[in-house]
Amino acid sequence: MGKGLPGRGIEILCGGGLDFLIAVDLMLALRRRGGILRFLFSSDWKILHAQKGAVSFWRQTQISNKVMATGNDIRKGMAIRYKGEICVVLDSQHRTPGNKRAFVQMSLRNLRTGNSSDVRFSSTERVDVVPLFSKKMEFSYMDGDDYVFSDPDTYETVTLDGALVGKAKDYLVENETCVVTFVEERAVAIELPASVVLTVAEAPEGIKGDSASNVQKTIAMETGIRVQAPLFIKTGERIRIDTRTGKYMERA
Repeated sequence: MGKGLPGRGIEILCGGGLDFLIAVDLMLALRRRGGILRFLFSSDWKILHAQKGAVSFWRQTQISNKVMATGNDIRKGMAIRYKGEICVVLDSQHRTPGNKRAFVQMSLRNLRTGNSSDVRFSSTERVDVVPLFSKKMEFSYMDGDDYVFSDPDTYETVTLDGALVGKAKDYLVENETCVVTFVEERAVAIELPASVVLTVAEAPEGIKGDSASNVQKTIAMETGIRVQAPLFIKTGERIRIDTRTGKYMERA
């Protein structure tokens, strides 16, 4: 059951299972708009706050830090406790092989060891979900192979290794804002904005006389990534790139 909160928010009583899944969907919807979503679980009370695209989870009691769900409820990006270890879900796929029972195939990354593994849960198996919290941070600098991010309000810093940053490194420049996700105060992932503005480091001259509007060329950006762009783009210009597809969008 849900009820309105002052401003832009919803309060929901959740018991796990389908309620939990609905709650996650509502959280994602509010995240896009900014607002407050309160969940009252059977074993815990939490407030999810979405502001400027970042979502934060705060514990309001010390009763328990466990949120029980089923295999069907688990989504990519969540964190669970598996065999006593905290793992981030890299991928989750629901499968129903013929007349056999449905199951969920997950790819997990162990936060302590950094190792990844594929595991299988039945669709109704109970899973211990570990709370996450996320906040907006700015990329500051590289420390060897690690990436250092800072909180623009408190100036506190966190460090993520290159494996966790992954392909996002192709779009990171100094002061670029992104969302950093934490599990038990440890940074585990980053989320880029939908697009970023980068400077063109190298752009070959277009072929003289080629006036076709759909002809493109390969250019190199300041981060090292190469993208396809129109012939008129020159070295030193700044362009907007879609971080989801890696494609040129427009001049900035």
